[in-house]
This record gives sequence, C-alpha cells and structure tokens, in this order.
Amino acid sequence: MPLSVEQKRSVMEKFQRSKGDTGSTEVQIALLSERINSLSPHFESNKKDHHSRRGLLKMVNQRRTLLNYLKNSDQDRYLKLITDLGLRR
Repeated sequence: MPLSVEQKRSVMEKFQRSKGDTGSTEVQIALLSERINSLSPHFESNKKDHHSRRGLLKMVNQRRTLLNYLKNSDQDRYLKLITDLGLRR
C-alpha cells in the first residue's frame, strides 16, 4: 500500500538534511521504513499473500543496502538515523 502525500511529506520534513531535500539516503531509508511498517498489519491478516511478501522482502533488502552505504560513508549519520527510526533494537 503506497504512502499518502501527507505521510511522505512529514517523513521527508523530519529526516531531510536541508530545505527541499527529497533524495538523500536518510530520507530514502525513512520512507522505506514507513512503507515496511505499514505493511505489517496486512501480513497479520493475510498470511498466504506470498506475492506481496516478495515485495516486502525487496524493500527490506533495499533498505539494508542503503543502510550499509550510509554506515560505510558516514558513521555518525548512520547511528543517528537508526536511533531515530528505532532500528537495531
């Protein structure tokens, strides 16, 4: 299920690095995390929806790749982002 315009805007405003930033690594990871979290209730009620589960796994892998990139390029931004998103509990 895609995110609404208001949800995207609020996520972008929270994680953008400068005014008008929509494509930085932090924003992309935050948007993917929001989509992943919004799909969780769907899979609780539709346990046999394997086609959507494949899409979820692709999103998780893309987020993992972006997190690895951020971790290798800037450790401080990586640590701040995972604490803000609540990843790596």
